[in-house]
Parts: sequence; structure tokens; C-alpha cells
Amino acid sequence: MTAISSERIASIEARKHELSDAMSAPDLPREEVVRLSKEYSAIEPVAAAAREVRRLRAERESLMEMTRDADQELRQIAAEELTEIEARLPLAERALALQLLPRDAADDRAAMLELRAGTGGDEAALFAGDLLRMYQRFAEEQGWRFELISASPSDVGGYKEAIVSISGSGVFAKLKFESGVHRVQRVPATESGGRIHTSAATVAVLPEAEDVDVQINDADLRIDVYRSSGPGGQSVNTTDSAVRITHLPTGLVVIQQDEKSQHKNKAKALKVLRTRLYELERSRLADERAGTRKSMVGSGDRSERIRTYNFPQGRVTDHRINLTLHKLDAILEGPGLGELTEALIAEDEAERLAGLEEA
Repeated sequence: MTAISSERIASIEARKHELSDAMSAPDLPREEVVRLSKEYSAIEPVAAAAREVRRLRAERESLMEMTRDADQELRQIAAEELTEIEARLPLAERALALQLLPRDAADDRAAMLELRAGTGGDEAALFAGDLLRMYQRFAEEQGWRFELISASPSDVGGYKEAIVSISGSGVFAKLKFESGVHRVQRVPATESGGRIHTSAATVAVLPEAEDVDVQINDADLRIDVYRSSGPGGQSVNTTDSAVRITHLPTGLVVIQQDEKSQHKNKAKALKVLRTRLYELERSRLADERAGTRKSMVGSGDRSERIRTYNFPQGRVTDHRINLTLHKLDAILEGPGLGELTEALIAEDEAERLAGLEEA
């Protein structure tokens, strides 16, 4: 790993002090206080990591000087301490390098999670329901808010489709690598011969848009209202409360009928539409920067998998990082999912650090 220069470390610490002094100035406009506070909050952990690197480097220099001392006992003590410092310094430098990596601006945002049953019919819908419960339990453990925006239950249980809003601290950062095709291998309850079936569900995790991110012109929308209908064609209510919004420039369509109020359905549909438009813009910018972009969701076919949940063997394998955990129950219960998300985040950080070294 390329060493971070002393000049860079000094500039980081100097910037923190500048911000601290600026915030203590009298009669600052509220907007300026907010701006300075945000920058200070962002640089504070970076400055702490920089300070630790500077301290360890200074201590190493001092100990190296002591190893040249005439006193043999002092040289021995210095050599032992130097060994410890040289083991800690690379870890501190890596921690600082991670702090200096460009952050995804969306990492601190709430997320919209979209689940759809893929290959596998009823069993795929049941698996989609299992995944939805997994994410709900994981969100509860993290102290996040989990709100079901819309859902299309299947006749046998589970979901054909579900959209959820998850809000809290660092939601998108922890969940963004969940996007893709999840495959399950198990014996369905309806399988009399005990044969293992394979089915799939797709997951898309999008950073939620805020009103200021996406401006939607009323003229760009076609809004249709109609009577909601439940499973089997049963009427949910007797008013035209369901809403279908079509964004004419992009062709995006959002349907919302879970609420009895047309106003609430329209508000939820606009929230989903705004998030999808925000993701389109993020994707366009990513295309410009990287030239190409892998599909987030795929087609839902069982061959396009990112993760496999194997019930007979009690294991979960994430194929992107070749990680297998024999903790299927703990993962589906929610708490065990953290080990997978942390491993994916660590792999992403390692790849980005390697990219910086090659640049």
C-alpha cells in the first residue's frame, strides 16, 4: 500500500483545526453553521486516523534512534517496542487509507428495497417472503425503521413482489450489496418425493431520493385511478383509490393500491417513482465514469445468482466473494446477515484500495 505522506496528514489535521475555529466565530448564519458542522463531522474520523499514523511514525523514529544507543539494555527495550510499533503502523495506515477513499454520496441515505419472485413459481414467492422477513429482522436489530410500501402476496403464501422503505443510520451503505439474484435450494412442503427444488428471487436496493434530488413536473406524469383489487379478484374497497403513475419521459410505471386512501397511494407511488428516477441518474453518471455498468437485478433466472441458500446443507454461499457460511438459520433470522454484509463491504474496500495503488 502506498504510504500517505506526512504533508497530507498535516493538511488533514490543519483543516480540522480550521473548521473548529470557524465554527466558534460569533454570529454565523445558520446555513453556514450547518455546512461547517457537516464538514467537521466528515473530517473528524479522518483526522483521528491521521493523528494515530503521525503518532506511531514519530514513535517509530524515536525507537529507531534508541536502537543505536550505546546502552545494550536500552537498545533491547527499544527493539522490542519497535517490533510492536511496526506491527501496528500498517494497520493504522490502512485505516487512514480507508477513511480517505471516496465515499458513495448515497451511503448515509435510507433505502428502498424491492423484492420479486423469480424462477420457481409458488416456491419462489415463498422464498421472497423468507427474504423479506430476513431483511425486516435485520433492520430491527440495526434499529432501523422498516415500512412496507406495497406488496403483492401469492395465493400460497409469500410474495410475488414487495417494496419496502428502510430508514436509519447508514442503511444504504450496509444493504447496497444485497442487490441481485438470490437462489434457494430446498425441498418444498408440497413435494411428496423429497426432491430438492431450485428457485430464485431478485432483490434491488436503491438509495431513497429526497425532494431536492429529483424535480418531477406534473406535465410529465399520467395519473390513472381505479378500484383496488385483492387476490383472486376480490375488491379491497369500493372506491377508486388505486393509483397508477406513468412518467412519460422515461416510461417508468408505478402502481400503488395498498392504502384505502387515493391520496396516500399517490404519495407512496411518487416516493417510489422519485427513488427510481434518482437511481436512473446515478446509473447514468456511473456509466459515464466507468464506461460500463453491471446489471443490478438481472432477469431473475436461477443462473444469474449472487447468493445461494442451501437448506439441506444449512449453508449460505455468496458467489461474488466465494464465502460460505454454515449459518443458514441465523442468516434468515436476520442477525447472521451482518457477517455477510460486513464481508462484502470489506471486499469492496480492498478492491478500491487496490485500485488506488494501481492508479
